[in-house]
Amino acid sequence: MNPIERRKFLRGLGAVVALPALECFGAPKALAEPGPGRTASGAPLRAAFIYKPNGVNLSDWEIQDANGEYAMSPILQGLSDLRQDIQIIKGLEQKAGWSMGDGGGDHARANATFLTGVRAYKTAGADIKVGVSVDQLMAQLVADQTRFASLELGTESVRRSGVCDSGYSCAYQFNVSWRSETQPMAPEANPRQVFERLFGVGQGEQRKANLERARIRQRSLLDFVLTDAKKMHAELGRNDQQKLDEYLTGIREIERRIQNLEKFGLPPDPGVPAPKGVPESYEEHLQVMFDMMYLAFVTDSTRVISFLQSHDGNNRTMPSIGITQGHHTISHHQGKPEELAKLTKIDQFYIRQFAYFLKKLKGARDVDGRTLLENSMILWGSGLGDPDRHQHDRLPIIVAGNGGGRLHPGRHVVLTDQKTPLNRLHLRLLREMGGREEAFADAVQPLGEV
Repeated sequence: MNPIERRKFLRGLGAVVALPALECFGAPKALAEPGPGRTASGAPLRAAFIYKPNGVNLSDWEIQDANGEYAMSPILQGLSDLRQDIQIIKGLEQKAGWSMGDGGGDHARANATFLTGVRAYKTAGADIKVGVSVDQLMAQLVADQTRFASLELGTESVRRSGVCDSGYSCAYQFNVSWRSETQPMAPEANPRQVFERLFGVGQGEQRKANLERARIRQRSLLDFVLTDAKKMHAELGRNDQQKLDEYLTGIREIERRIQNLEKFGLPPDPGVPAPKGVPESYEEHLQVMFDMMYLAFVTDSTRVISFLQSHDGNNRTMPSIGITQGHHTISHHQGKPEELAKLTKIDQFYIRQFAYFLKKLKGARDVDGRTLLENSMILWGSGLGDPDRHQHDRLPIIVAGNGGGRLHPGRHVVLTDQKTPLNRLHLRLLREMGGREEAFADAVQPLGEV
């Protein structure tokens, strides 16, 4: 999408924001009973998980004053206007990311464990194994309430095979969302594909016709595949049966989407044109993907989203902010002031993109009169603290939104235990979404401080 087209697209979104109660989008016109995926008022409760690669410059990240009116650190300055909408949490660790005798591979482990909390089985083959991620547990709770149980986004082509980091399969490094122990949910990097998945192809009556044809075609194909697969299953060995079962899980998800399309009717008209494709600029790419997240939430197309902005270990250059070295190379700063300054500049860039998304959510009213941000739980963070030493503690974690009144933003939270499991935060958010799990990974109680 070129700059002129993108500005037009964003202006369209801006015009939509001003409309009351989102009724133009086909959002619920009446509040529902509180329950999973709902706030206490009955409005939709949304959750997003946003991954930032390669840790941060901790010296410019951490806030020293934890009392009352804390001062934003250099990296966090871009969120100053949103300080009452966020919590910066200090003292979280993802224990499953550490080596524990498995040697190198911290970048692969950082991605694979961030939302699963489960140690990744070290393999370069097809026998990958980690755990079900918190976003997918949430998706299971609300799958029948929206057209899509969840949405998985990224900015890079996904590698599903091969070795990416010290003997770990690329599947670990290129995915943060996992449907099962062995099934990653591959993120979509093309914003146009995301848009068309949410709203269909074409415009007006043509779009309706295209969606109906696609539904009939998919239904016919599913009936054929499922009938054939059932006959085949009994004739296969155990390993092949497992592979077929995993395949059928994906097929059943498509079937569920078709059923939801039949249940909810056609998706709403977003009132804006589809993006042209993948922008050349990384900043524009990130922002258009955040636009897609906003549209998905504002139309209540889904209530659960994960966004892998870039995989850990990525060595992207950022000439738009004057960074011509690779991000990963800079992250191994060895304490050099000039490298740390560059790392801070990159970290500030990512914070600005996050602020862009939060301001969009804050600018739209939900069906109960709150803003979308107030009725959301947005977790932003990285699986590494200090990237130079590949440390999986002192993680940079922000929680934005009020969770419909269940969370308490506007604070800098310093945990008493500076090795508090990140999974306790995941368990807390999962419980707020309506989950009844007693534990999540190594967390046996939710984090109460947020």
